[in-house]
Amino acid sequence: MEELISNLFATKAIKACESDKPFWLTSGKIGAYFINAEFLYGSDEESKDLLAMVDEALSDHNTLPKKVFECVLKQYNSNQIYKHTIDYLLQTITNNINVDEIDYVSGGERRDWVFSNIIAYLLKKPHITIFKDLSKLVSNYDFSVTEQVDNLEGKKCLHVSDLITEAASYVNMWLPAIKDLGAEMKWTATIVDRMQGGADVLLKQNVITYPLVKVNKDLFKTALEKGDLNQEQYLMIDNYMDNPYETMREFLINHPEFIENSLKGTGKTLIRAKKCVEEDIYNLGDLIKK
Repeated sequence: MEELISNLFATKAIKACESDKPFWLTSGKIGAYFINAEFLYGSDEESKDLLAMVDEALSDHNTLPKKVFECVLKQYNSNQIYKHTIDYLLQTITNNINVDEIDYVSGGERRDWVFSNIIAYLLKKPHITIFKDLSKLVSNYDFSVTEQVDNLEGKKCLHVSDLITEAASYVNMWLPAIKDLGAEMKWTATIVDRMQGGADVLLKQNVITYPLVKVNKDLFKTALEKGDLNQEQYLMIDNYMDNPYETMREFLINHPEFIENSLKGTGKTLIRAKKCVEEDIYNLGDLIKK
């Protein structure tokens, strides 16, 4: 577990902000950490290259599963960080689930495929590739054959994902896609559970969640002890996890230059800072300049 935590921070799969530079979020709020679980593919650059390939391959759904599999298999055999992650994921699955009960492994567009395809291969189970338009393709475990299948009545599925937040993607896409085949998603194994209620949502759908990492205070305390965080980062995250809104509001009150500088920026930073100011998300009123 400690090696996995170190890898999460080394690859920036979990990236903590500097104490004076929180991250702008799409919502216009600011946060103390950011998660890109797919960076455990080896690095942010390697994962971005893989996803760029996936984006290009999406033009032909039928050939995509094999293309993705060939990339992840090569990476598994050559990158120690990715191999360690996958081996730990595989161990978590086999320690908690009777593998003989798993009929299919599934993964959804796009980041799930970083992990689901190679797990299907290692478990020697066929893989269901689910697209955001809810179309599905089934491949045999080594992805040498991919075809459209309309009926998997009574089959049990293990879904493998990169991240669970509130489980919206599961409820809106992955679960309906599996149910449409007549199959049942019994379990999901994920790299990171952000502890935002997703596991409870899935449990109500009779899906049991097995995460490698839970984003809680223990995770960041371990990172601090191992030197992956400094004391200032840890204290900000610790306070943020207790009360994210008030922690970030207090930060902005104490650092008015943060918004001022962000409004002088470009791209996403400028867009998100403007949203924060225009909607007065942190109820700062005249304390911030519009």
